[in-house]
Amino acid sequence: MTSQSAKETILVIKLGSLGDFIQAFDAFNDIRAFHAAARVALLTTPPFAQLARRSPWFDEVSTDGRLKWTDIADFARMAWRLRRGSFARVYDLQQNHRSAMMFRIVGAKRGPPWFGKAPGCAFPEPAYDIGADNVGRLRAHLESAGVPSAGAPDLAWLAGDIGALKPQGRFVLMAPGCSPHRPRKRWPSSNYAELGARLSKRGYRIAVVGTAADREAIEVIVARLPEAIDLGGRTDLFQLASLAREAAAFVGNDTGPTFLCAKIGAPTLTLMSVETDEVRMAPRGRSARWIKRDNLADLGVDEVEAALNLP
Repeated sequence: MTSQSAKETILVIKLGSLGDFIQAFDAFNDIRAFHAAARVALLTTPPFAQLARRSPWFDEVSTDGRLKWTDIADFARMAWRLRRGSFARVYDLQQNHRSAMMFRIVGAKRGPPWFGKAPGCAFPEPAYDIGADNVGRLRAHLESAGVPSAGAPDLAWLAGDIGALKPQGRFVLMAPGCSPHRPRKRWPSSNYAELGARLSKRGYRIAVVGTAADREAIEVIVARLPEAIDLGGRTDLFQLASLAREAAAFVGNDTGPTFLCAKIGAPTLTLMSVETDEVRMAPRGRSARWIKRDNLADLGVDEVEAALNLP
């Protein structure tokens, strides 16, 4: 199967959360390989711009994919750009009501061939096997659109300078946070502190990562475990990936950094509550595992320590 003409421009739409964005890495890689001679543009949101621009998959990255429909001027500008783009094909990897609106903006059935869930699109979502995860579903959808698998993506580009961040000796990374509006996705910070204390006694350094939104959870751990290294707000995604490659293990909640570390192949343990569908949404990677309890407060430190399986 040949790639498309160099004169063509391909549009990929992916907004979503960090975890969703990372789960689309394989699809990005497949689309880039299939359209190797074309110009591939991404429509996303600001949090993912740096990640997308550093990747080898896109020639152009636009970050206004999540405009408020009530902002008439900005909406009109985006509609004008979409219509003017003259895209040879559009891959809607977001597949929600917002992106279906974009399908209508570019002409619906009269516009470019559209891959997604929008009614009437050229490449609709096929039926899936029960139990297929999000990555597998997207792969089956691409296959139905004639896009073959390009294999596992090379993520060597996902790396940063950790000279001033990497702990000495063996270390374990912890991500005790998650989206502020999803508190039931958090394993209690006191449990992370207890786990860290046990691992410290076994010779591991503990490094805690997260964003400003995770500050409260991080401070609980550091207060109870003063020897822990507070990396909260000090790492970007590239540095986090490099740290995870060097870590003995990464343990965290269902949150974007956990997906990132699993994807690069780091030994990752995800702690999930009833709010996560583990079949479809668990982080994937060659060394990724997970534990689930409907209420994460019921998940004991003993079980998590055993699941980490550290020597």
